[in-house]
Amino acid sequence: MEPPIETRWNDLGLIDYKKAWDQQLNLFQAALEAKEQGTVVNNNLLLCEHPHVYTLGKNGFRKNLLIGDDMLKQKGIGFYQIERGGDITYHGPGQIVGYPIFDLDALNFSPKEFVFGIESIIIRVLKHYGLHASRIENAAGVWLDAGHPAKARKIAAVGFRIHRKVSMHGFALNVNTDMDYFKLIVPCGITDKGVTSLRKELGKAIDPEEVKEYILQEFETIFNLKMSR
Repeated sequence: MEPPIETRWNDLGLIDYKKAWDQQLNLFQAALEAKEQGTVVNNNLLLCEHPHVYTLGKNGFRKNLLIGDDMLKQKGIGFYQIERGGDITYHGPGQIVGYPIFDLDALNFSPKEFVFGIESIIIRVLKHYGLHASRIENAAGVWLDAGHPAKARKIAAVGFRIHRKVSMHGFALNVNTDMDYFKLIVPCGITDKGVTSLRKELGKAIDPEEVKEYILQEFETIFNLKMSR
């Protein structure tokens, strides 16, 4: 077996979406430049939470934001159209967001395998809490009761930009998230399924630091990494 790949992770805490986006872009550009020069790419995983914000993927539809600019301002919610795949989603306090800026060539993963691996990480994290999660074909993310259309609900969103086999953007796992903010959008453009959180499913607040530890463990397992700060 190949030795694990050294990977740096950083907890940004509660950080403005644009500031985290800028950090991602800096790491992403550095990774692309390293690949261009044939030098080692430094893999980085950023974990964070954001103040209330909606983000819309490059192929998404603005109509899936159900309120106008005035209401966004009144409620203090940010809005950004960004270069990831997918439609509209919400980020906010109580949600763990992960941004892996990884060289997929070094991992020996195709883009499709990489996204599958990210979903596998979240599925394995949820198992620690006694929740059986899975995927739905043609609906990115991680779902509970995926086999029951009337009951299916998304607990984690996934959306990436992958260029020259380098990734950015990532996943958002609802832990202690205020789910009311999802009522102001059509999450991921999907009209016939709900959204949920660990807190909602388990009926109690969950320690986010514990969840982060599980996330790091599963990143090491799925992608053969050695995580360090």
